[in-house]
Amino acid sequence: MKSSSKLLLITPPFTQLNTPYPATTYLKGFLNTKGIGSYQADLGIEVILDLFSKNGLRRVFELLENADSEVSPNIFRIYNLKEDYLQTIDSVILFLQNKNPTLAHSICDRTFLPEAARFEHLEDLDWAFGSLGIQDRARHLATLYLEDLGDLIREMIDPHFGFSRYAERLGRTASSFDDLHKHIQLPNTIITDMLWQRLDEKIMASKPSIVCLSVPFPGNLFAAFKCGQYLKERYPAIKIVLGGGYANTELRSISDSRVFDFIDYICLDDGEAPLLALIEHIEGQREQKDLMRTFARIGDKVVYLNGATERDVPQKDTGTPDYSDLPLFDYLSVIEVANPMHRMWSDGRWNKLTLAHGCYWGKCTFCDISLDYIRHYEPLTAKLICDRMEEIIAQTRQTGFHFVDEAAPPNLLREVALEILRRRLVVTWWTNIRFEKHFTPDLSRLLKASGCIAVAGGLEVASDRLLKLMKKGVTVAQVAQVADGFTQAGILVHAYLMYGFPTETEQETIDALEMVRQLFEQGVRQSGFWHLFAMTAHSPVGLNPSQFEVVRTGPKFAGFAENDLFHDDPKGADHEQFSAGLRKSLFNFMHGVGLDFPLKEWFEFKTPKTTISPRFIATSLEAREEKIKPNQCMVWLGNMPQFEVIGEINNEVAAFEFFDKKMDWVLHCNVEVGIWLMDIFSQWLITAPKALLLSEFKEAYEQKFSLQFDDFFKSELIIRLRENGLLIL
Repeated sequence: MKSSSKLLLITPPFTQLNTPYPATTYLKGFLNTKGIGSYQADLGIEVILDLFSKNGLRRVFELLENADSEVSPNIFRIYNLKEDYLQTIDSVILFLQNKNPTLAHSICDRTFLPEAARFEHLEDLDWAFGSLGIQDRARHLATLYLEDLGDLIREMIDPHFGFSRYAERLGRTASSFDDLHKHIQLPNTIITDMLWQRLDEKIMASKPSIVCLSVPFPGNLFAAFKCGQYLKERYPAIKIVLGGGYANTELRSISDSRVFDFIDYICLDDGEAPLLALIEHIEGQREQKDLMRTFARIGDKVVYLNGATERDVPQKDTGTPDYSDLPLFDYLSVIEVANPMHRMWSDGRWNKLTLAHGCYWGKCTFCDISLDYIRHYEPLTAKLICDRMEEIIAQTRQTGFHFVDEAAPPNLLREVALEILRRRLVVTWWTNIRFEKHFTPDLSRLLKASGCIAVAGGLEVASDRLLKLMKKGVTVAQVAQVADGFTQAGILVHAYLMYGFPTETEQETIDALEMVRQLFEQGVRQSGFWHLFAMTAHSPVGLNPSQFEVVRTGPKFAGFAENDLFHDDPKGADHEQFSAGLRKSLFNFMHGVGLDFPLKEWFEFKTPKTTISPRFIATSLEAREEKIKPNQCMVWLGNMPQFEVIGEINNEVAAFEFFDKKMDWVLHCNVEVGIWLMDIFSQWLITAPKALLLSEFKEAYEQKFSLQFDDFFKSELIIRLRENGLLIL
């Protein structure tokens, strides 16, 4: 496709401090394959760095000097420490960018940073963070320092400010555009002034004919419209396109034409093919009616245009995400809370990559499974994934990956892990999974060997009745067994926990908490987070609420967004009253505290006694059985051992000497078996041309020795090999 268009791809403030949201990198990578010029910018990190700088804070404090409203004692304290903040801010930002590591010593001695309200509970720091190293402790203290300044900005300068979201309230459950429209028209704050200044710099530098605004979350929707407002006023010839996760879930029924005072088009679902069609239309090569999944205003009406005959671009043809133009070494690694999994979302820079489009399960009744980003499952090959990983590493010089799949498929993860090991890639990665039976202990060990450090998955409500109603396809016992396999392999396990699912009773909530307590007690879960069930318009519950015995009560659609729904649950408990107790108990469980407390101690109201056996999880772990199939392959994770025959004549034994990263160890066996096994080792290696199947191993043994394979497979020899790196996958 020949095109004269130049695109500017923008992520408006705010998403993440530690890493760019990947939508623009995917689009830029795809446009590269078509020879279409583009430039991308993460205005979120750029505005944050402008605001939290000596010059930025000086402007903030100057605004406070002219404020005529009363301030809280906390803000009064911060204002009176303004010189200390101005003196320290640039050094702290450099530290959080990993450019000034020696500052950790000064931060940790508690004499360098000015402290306000966020530091009031630091007497619990040792308990919450344990033996955290000096760098991490300093990073947490520096994060509190920034949050104090964030409180100042929110209270006195801009109530919409948040480090990873901006004006999120305006975008949540926004069935009407009225509130957003009103706030867009209000005078700018220092934040939107900085946003416009940065936006203008990008326009002048890239000279685009099309600006694409990526809106993944409600927390960057308002800033996207502020970008549109500026472009319409200053650069009316530029066409403005809005897309991303928010549009895909919330704006599928949009009819309010005022939205198009600030943008020209809204594209839904995968953006590659709709964007190509739109470029052709803007360049006069395609009629408007032949656009793809695109809203536009025609006259005073909003019209959905989907006359294109092309199909979506296959995932294999979307190209490698391109991180060029982004200030990768300027992002901030912060540590907000002691939750070890939540830290990964805010600390460290991760290259984001998908293994597959959509969800291979696609049945959960609380999930938006009717939408394309879940419903349309299309996996990539392990080879292509690793090709893209190598390209991204070469570009970014960073080897951390977050596979951002809805749920990473176990079979594909196995192939990716094997390919990583074959290529000897040194990477660190984490992902979302389903706690399903295919994640065996051996697969967990393979994933660990390939660089996996953590997995997150939905336990949701730890009740088998409700899990069945959710169509999760798992049981609590199965979740415990899978989590134990990951934990034993040295992989951190995080659980998404849900309360308030339709028809959930008080008894089920307490029983679910008991299940969670036992999971931490048994050490098979290290992290978790409770969230209240939310009914969405595109989930089975939202589409058929009566089937789940709940009643939709609003909000009434008024032309803008439609996703979050209100509902009554006549058969369920008063769910919200459990919020504080569930979160408090979980925080303690994660730190090994309160595991022996009666559950009622976590709540300020009377609760029923649990009906769950105190050994339910322990019994489930003891009952786990290994199910091995003949078509599974055998893989040796280690190096080739040294082999020799030792001992006197007629009393010889075969000796294998193994060298792994931690120790050397020796294994003895019958000489004839040892000689045969030495040849087998070369077939077990990951680099072997063809994986050896268990059935082939069995056949080779029985042909060689005319003995029963089952006895050999259960022998001490095989047991020790399996304990030390022989995997059945």
